[in-house]
Amino acid sequence: MTQLRDNPISPTVDFDRDGVQHGFLKLPYSRDDSAWGAVMIPLTVVKNGSGPTALLTGGNHGDEYEGPLALSKLAQRLRAEDVTGRVIIVPFMNTPAVQAGSRTSPIDKGNLNRSFPGKPDGTVTQKIADYFQRTLLPLADVVLDIHSGGKTLDFLPFAACHVLPDKAQDAACAAGMRAFAAPYCMRMLELDAVGMYDTAAEEQGKVFVTTELGGGGSSTAKSLAIAERGVRNLLIHFGLLQGEIEAGESVMLDMPDGDCFVASEDDGLLEMCRDLGELVEKGEVIARVHSARRTGAPAAEYRAKRSGLLAARHFPGLVKSGDTLAVIAEVVG
Repeated sequence: MTQLRDNPISPTVDFDRDGVQHGFLKLPYSRDDSAWGAVMIPLTVVKNGSGPTALLTGGNHGDEYEGPLALSKLAQRLRAEDVTGRVIIVPFMNTPAVQAGSRTSPIDKGNLNRSFPGKPDGTVTQKIADYFQRTLLPLADVVLDIHSGGKTLDFLPFAACHVLPDKAQDAACAAGMRAFAAPYCMRMLELDAVGMYDTAAEEQGKVFVTTELGGGGSSTAKSLAIAERGVRNLLIHFGLLQGEIEAGESVMLDMPDGDCFVASEDDGLLEMCRDLGELVEKGEVIARVHSARRTGAPAAEYRAKRSGLLAARHFPGLVKSGDTLAVIAEVVG
């Protein structure tokens, strides 16, 4: 078996030192405007004695803002004396993408959440993935990766976990999802889980919780409050912080199969016939796509393939063939 070379990323913090440290993951990157430059990925490590380690990430996609905002605020205020164990905070996981406000990296067009396990001698995005795969994930017991819909999707605010074959791990992930206490909880089905950070963490046996907290390429006061409360709740649940979980009512949702997804086969103007959070019936028209090239042409109609709750939708007014129009989840509790 070929041994992988060392990752070129070097941390400016000591992961084993007690206290609060603000620093960077420094990735050498030679380019036209900086021959001996580096990509500087900010992070904070807060450690106090022995205990579990939580790895908190945002900015996996650069056009999703609840994670970067909530985790930046946490990094500003979290004190070592409040923590039992260690909290590693990486608010801008794919820093080049966050700084560009784009889903993927402007350097190599890499989608970090499809780049795992990464390569230590690959592109910038692959090197970041490899560092998380081989350095940060092994340090963690609990991983929270905060997502929203970015510029192209809008979601009901939910915490999520996947169905896992290991029953103990599955139960721990589900308990963490519920502890986050978002308005909705989702057992999530991925269109393609290959290369995902989620999959990398789960295959290492970690407790992994993720979210989708709105979208549209911005954040709201409500979505940010859900993220901040959820992060605190999760840390309390796993024993890293003291306090009471701020629990509210959560609607339990499931994505049991591929019929949850409705995809466009047309280009044009999107007319949504139902809004997020509304119940729809199987066979009901939930969206139409109108031609933007001629008048008098009938709109293409898209129907629900199952009954359930409209949990996600395409956000922009223009849609292309292949785009996900809607996600319909089953209400299970």
